[in-house]
Amino acid sequence: MRKFFQEIKADLKFKTAGPGQKLSEPSRAPREKPKAEAAPKPRQAPTDEAQMAAAAALARLELKPKGKAPSCSQESIKNQGRNSWKTARVGHQELLECNGNGVRVTQKEEAAAPSVSGVYFICPLTGAVVRKDQKEKHLREAIQAYFSVDPVAASIMEIHTFNRDREKVRLGVETMAKYLDNIYLHPEEEKYRKIKLQNKVFQERISCLEGAHKFFQAVGFETKTLPVPGQGKEGQSFYVLKEEVLARLEDLKDCKEQLLSSEPLRARLDRQLRVFQPSPEAARFELPDDFYNLSADEIRREQRLRTEAVEKASMLRTRAMREKEEQREMRKYNYTLLRVRFPDGYILQGTFYAREAVSVLYSFVREALRDDWLPFELLAPGGLKLTDENLAFNECGLVPSALLSLSWDAAVMADIEAAGEEQPRSPLRPELLARVETLP
Repeated sequence: MRKFFQEIKADLKFKTAGPGQKLSEPSRAPREKPKAEAAPKPRQAPTDEAQMAAAAALARLELKPKGKAPSCSQESIKNQGRNSWKTARVGHQELLECNGNGVRVTQKEEAAAPSVSGVYFICPLTGAVVRKDQKEKHLREAIQAYFSVDPVAASIMEIHTFNRDREKVRLGVETMAKYLDNIYLHPEEEKYRKIKLQNKVFQERISCLEGAHKFFQAVGFETKTLPVPGQGKEGQSFYVLKEEVLARLEDLKDCKEQLLSSEPLRARLDRQLRVFQPSPEAARFELPDDFYNLSADEIRREQRLRTEAVEKASMLRTRAMREKEEQREMRKYNYTLLRVRFPDGYILQGTFYAREAVSVLYSFVREALRDDWLPFELLAPGGLKLTDENLAFNECGLVPSALLSLSWDAAVMADIEAAGEEQPRSPLRPELLARVETLP
């Protein structure tokens, strides 16, 4: 029986041993069939971005100081990861900044051309067109040159134009007019023909005004030193009217009226009217700094408004208060560049003050039409009709730039079509179409 069981065990051991196994050897686990290895995929060439990033990384490695053992801390690993990400971004940006020929394009070359070169003004005396930053200098030079033509008018221009405090100007002009009026009404009185320069009223109201002394000299006063009772022998300075002026007192009266009625000389904003061909880029604006720079007075005003806003920040604001603050935000722009697109695609462009009324834009468009009697409407961005022409551009949100659309009166256009009248290819004046441009 023992032998019988030994033979059964040997038979089972033989069957479980597997191929190539001897009975005298201990049994082994069956071997798994080797799997066929997948064929390696062909390696792709690195992209241009990766090559440029690798080149930049290699250049930085060459610049690193030698002899420093690399850190294996967690923080250094994070830093290396950040640097690799930045390197990849730099390489990608460098690739984008290269044109198709591999030539690097600078940011200046990429920048789009400005929609308008700046804000310009027209001098009322010379008719010259000057930039905003040269306006005051040109006005001074023009007024100075006008002294050779009409010294009285030139001095009055200086008084009203270059003295900013309007209350001081009003008070000084009224005092000067009073001096002239006394001479005109009492020509026989010698005391009225003399003005003491050290007089307190003269010093406080007149002498401080730019152009005031030039006015007195232009109307016929001359400076003399006269003795004053109780002031010793030195005397004091006076303006004394020349004798020959008494023979033409009407001219003196005219000078007084001109002094009282004059206004500050202001350069007129140049609209810089331009006409462009139809373009999908009509809504893209590139404005120069002139549209955003603030003067010293404007900066002080903005600071005051911001201080008020901080004080009210803790208050519950009504809708009216929020709208008022939004309008204040709009006041930081002095100018706005507006484009009006006609139904045929042509674009009319002009520069305006941000606080001018919408009616000015309607007049601007009407003056550019071949037939200025044609009724039309202007639509703001979003299709909102500008029906209230008394609103300012900044109140309508049309600052510092905006693209508007022109819509003809449908009934009038239907009547014109029914009459069979031949319509020109564009409603704009021919002289404007002759200088049509392409939007940059």
